[in-house]
Amino acid sequence: MPMTPAVQQRIDAWNAASSSFAPLLMGQTGDWAVERQKYINVLAQHPTPAGVSISQIDMDGISATVVVPDRVEDDRVLLYIHGGGYIAGSPAAYHGLAGHYAKLLKAVVYMPDYRLAPEHPFPAAIDDTLASYKWLLDQGHDPKSIAFSGDSAGGAMVVTVMVAARNAGLALPSAGVAISPWANLEHSGSSMATRDGIDPTVSRAGLDLMARAFLNGALKNNPDASPVFADVRGLPPIMVQIGESEVMLSDAMRLATHLGENRVRVSLEVWPGMFHVWHMFAAVLSEGMQALESAASFLEGALNADKGRKR
Repeated sequence: MPMTPAVQQRIDAWNAASSSFAPLLMGQTGDWAVERQKYINVLAQHPTPAGVSISQIDMDGISATVVVPDRVEDDRVLLYIHGGGYIAGSPAAYHGLAGHYAKLLKAVVYMPDYRLAPEHPFPAAIDDTLASYKWLLDQGHDPKSIAFSGDSAGGAMVVTVMVAARNAGLALPSAGVAISPWANLEHSGSSMATRDGIDPTVSRAGLDLMARAFLNGALKNNPDASPVFADVRGLPPIMVQIGESEVMLSDAMRLATHLGENRVRVSLEVWPGMFHVWHMFAAVLSEGMQALESAASFLEGALNADKGRKR
């Protein structure tokens, strides 16, 4: 896909912000807070759509952002798990993507600001997100009115947190959408080689650095870190969306296969020419909005099906 100048400019800015983490991950001196804020500032340039309100909330001790569209249907809730390789990112960078999602799904979007590595390595991010989901249930939200979505590390956590919720005896949400999931920290999929250098935003070398910081000595194939190895039986319907240009392509497809082989209803979308979390670019890239529309349609179908069964 030929990049428009507007898309390329934002990709270049994203790459510049991301590259500043490599020296820190290799042990050089620097300020994590400063570099993380620069990263947030770049992603926050994606515009927030009209017709949503944004506020802050506390979810059982975890700071979170709430995005409310002008119209909410059937008490719908979307728990959105941001990306950033477990070392960066914040709900503050996702007002645009979450705003579009909220409007398309007609749902209130909650985005927990989970703890980040290397200060808070595995499994802190998973623990915080699970606690956020439990908080939603404790507030009286019907789990069948809740859906999950997330991107990159957050895309993996869509599955990982569902597994953790099931293991904790919690009722599961209606469905989930994993966007560009970082699903296998072994990085053994063939696209880690065939797409390295083609993927315009992510490299295997960068992923290796982030995985080491996040795992902090845990095994790369720990099922709570790499959901391609998890026991996923009994999970609700899940959609996996991945860009064909991504180094994560093969491992995302493996995740979808793993879900299907374990009797989870799964939909896999591979978008030719698309790059990591192209949904973020919805305001300037038609495929970004189309992918969000497809994701919202998938979740809406599951939410409506569960609504029908409750009657």
